[in-house]
Amino acid sequence: MRALLVCSTALLAALLAIPSEIATAQMKLSPKATSPGGTETRYFTSIDGLMDGNADVILKETRQGKTVTAAVLDVCYPVAKNSDRKDRFVVNLQVAGPNLTGTTQSLGEKSPVSVKLLRKQSGDNFEFRGQISIGQTVTEVASPDNSDLSEKEFQDNQTSDDGLTPQPKDFTDVSPEAIAVKVKLDAATEFLKSLKGQNVEVTLASLSVGCEALRAGEQTINMSVDPERAGALLAKFKAMPGVTAAGWTAGMTEMDRTIRFAAADWRDGDKLNRDKLASAVAGVLSKTLAAKPVSQSFDPATAKLKLVFKRPNPDFPALDLTDTIEVGALIAPDKPGTTDKLMLWVGSPATTTADESSGARLNLSDDAAADEEGDQPDDNGSIEALAKELKGQRWDADKSVWK
Repeated sequence: MRALLVCSTALLAALLAIPSEIATAQMKLSPKATSPGGTETRYFTSIDGLMDGNADVILKETRQGKTVTAAVLDVCYPVAKNSDRKDRFVVNLQVAGPNLTGTTQSLGEKSPVSVKLLRKQSGDNFEFRGQISIGQTVTEVASPDNSDLSEKEFQDNQTSDDGLTPQPKDFTDVSPEAIAVKVKLDAATEFLKSLKGQNVEVTLASLSVGCEALRAGEQTINMSVDPERAGALLAKFKAMPGVTAAGWTAGMTEMDRTIRFAAADWRDGDKLNRDKLASAVAGVLSKTLAAKPVSQSFDPATAKLKLVFKRPNPDFPALDLTDTIEVGALIAPDKPGTTDKLMLWVGSPATTTADESSGARLNLSDDAAADEEGDQPDDNGSIEALAKELKGQRWDADKSVWK
């Protein structure tokens, strides 16, 4: 995201303690290239200490030579200490020599805002001192070491990738169950309410409206859905009020744990027989994990497959302990639309150990078991065994092709 604005140390230190939304990247820039006396626009995007270093600040100045003729201060900040919810104010500053002053109210909470800054330039270095008040909170500004940006430098730093792909050629760069919708802020609440009761899993983190979203006026909402319903849902979402873009994005699948194979043997007519395929996967894993299949189930929203196995714990046979192994998987088409190929992603096993014997039982703490299980080379050959059973292909990361 963006770097903080105008300067260097202590700007709004007492204003609100705020979770940082912007990477604080102080930029030391090259000297300006405009002719003396020419009109230009310059930007400050870092003021250390502003709201304890957690505010996202942009100060835009219009200059005639070295004289500031107009200035706009844009500050995005948390509404309260340790809050992920943001507010923002934009104020047109009156310029009187080195003094920059202005009043406004914040866009979300409607809090009164007052800005009084003294600007001092020394060569290519700029100092800002003064006060910024939001509601009853007054922050002393003392930022002595700041550099500015040209219009081009500023715009280059504003580019961002939301990771949304409307029409991917396949599911090698995006995940088949992971979709995202970009919606205007004033329509986001109604859009989210429309998802209630639907088999859609909304990513909690995407509900937070960050500074980038506040400035763009759009919020990206991430969801997980059944891959077979993803295309239809995206078409529906695109037609909803306020939606400006929709597509697939990154999700649970990892290509080094994914297999592509022919779909024909796993279909009843034009419908995928997921239970049949899940049973085949469980059969292979029961051998590689040396465990007995206990259950298999599909999540109604995301169609993620959960396989559960049990086996005697091999480390202490005399204690008669039991390992319970859970493996997540996803079965999906290998690309949007019509295809004769399927892809299977299989997650790393998660193992817990317990005493399930009759009578008095040993209480166990198993915090590290999952990590230790994940260290096993290729899950005892599970992925390779599945590829062989399904007559499938593995992904060649070096050549970016199926092999």
